[in-house]
Amino acid sequence: MKTICLYFEIHQEVHLKRYRFFDIGRDHYYYDEYANEQSMNELAEKSYIPALTALIEMVKNSDGAFKVALSVSGVALEMLEIHAPKVLELLHELNDTGKCEFLCEPYSHGLSSLANEECFREEVLRMQDKIRVLFGKAPKVFRNSSLVYDNEIGSLVASMGFKGMLTEGAKHILGWKSPHYLYHCAGVPKLKLLLRDFKLSDDISLRFSNSEWSEYPLFADKYMDWIAEMPEEEQVINIFMQLSALGISQSLSSNILEFLKALPKCAKDRGITFSTPSEIISKLKSVDQIDCPYPMSWVDEERDISPWLGNQLQRAAFDKLYSVGERVRLCTDNRIKQDWDYLQASNNFRYMTTKNTGIEINRGIYSSPYDAFANYMNILGDFISRVNELYPVDMDNEELNSLLTTIKNQDDELTAMNKEVLKLQEKLEKAQSELNKYEDVKPKKTVTKKKSTAKTSAEKEVK
Repeated sequence: MKTICLYFEIHQEVHLKRYRFFDIGRDHYYYDEYANEQSMNELAEKSYIPALTALIEMVKNSDGAFKVALSVSGVALEMLEIHAPKVLELLHELNDTGKCEFLCEPYSHGLSSLANEECFREEVLRMQDKIRVLFGKAPKVFRNSSLVYDNEIGSLVASMGFKGMLTEGAKHILGWKSPHYLYHCAGVPKLKLLLRDFKLSDDISLRFSNSEWSEYPLFADKYMDWIAEMPEEEQVINIFMQLSALGISQSLSSNILEFLKALPKCAKDRGITFSTPSEIISKLKSVDQIDCPYPMSWVDEERDISPWLGNQLQRAAFDKLYSVGERVRLCTDNRIKQDWDYLQASNNFRYMTTKNTGIEINRGIYSSPYDAFANYMNILGDFISRVNELYPVDMDNEELNSLLTTIKNQDDELTAMNKEVLKLQEKLEKAQSELNKYEDVKPKKTVTKKKSTAKTSAEKEVK
């Protein structure tokens, strides 16, 4: 029986403000709050709220047959908490249906998996904790920023305890193989891979409202017919996209939500089900490994990392950022930690691309990739100087590691001492409680004894 794994990504980029060279050392706030609020509100009103409402309705109207998977970056959650709490309410409501699986991703929606293993681990663990606190579930499946994946990243993700991972069904990796099976990571069979069907995904997210498209207009029954007509042995259809595709990339006036809401009924009529990634991983066996020696992604025709690291500007900025990765990772300054998350976000490097894809890139406030590079490097210059104030730049790696080890040991000792203090406090409180009970009882016994003695003496006198 064929099953559809429908997954949506939620991420909100943080807009940087115009930051001049002369601001370095004087202004430590890097963000355009007006642009952040405006873009978040627009996304919430035009996409997230109506789309999530539709997904909740689909679960209820299908008696639970419809299932969906979501991931939300930590940066997006912070923006939602500030500017669009209604979206968080809907996420909780969808979670309460029991038919939505939340996946884990890097907190920053950045590319630390390509730069620094420890930084990557730290932000993934932070994201796991965030999901556990918000939705009461520990994610078992991972998706990297923009589905970036290679063999090394797969091994790293598996070592962190994840059972599965989403990635792109890129032709240059699959070759003659179909994305409609469950695969596993080369060298680590326990990590299962769900590969995106980019054609079916892009039919909805990119082409749905294009009147020049040969399949326009696309209806739910036609879409399900395509899936039903696939070879019987091809059982897993992975449709992955950004949630903003519903309402932003494809406007609500295109009837994109009506199309979406019709999918469960059309699927049921053809004997097609919906499953979460964890369900697929637990029910199906892997048919083969995916050998991916070089990173791939779900962006552009090449499906590689060139949109973010394809030119010298991008690589210079990327290398400069992660040159302080070890220092920031063990830093305890919350402001620096937050700036680190926002500066890692992949869109900062996307603005610097010089790649000609035939599609115009919205660079926001920047007039060119060189403008984006200059602004980002100015901000990075100030950020790095702040980090170096905590950990001097002339400190070599050996000294830094020694210092960081000392700090970690001190933290461990403090943690152990705090636990010991708590135990002693509990013992003291227990002893004090026992003492209070004894003090309450002791006076009563003494008085009773005296009365008894007095009574005995009086009796003797009478006799």
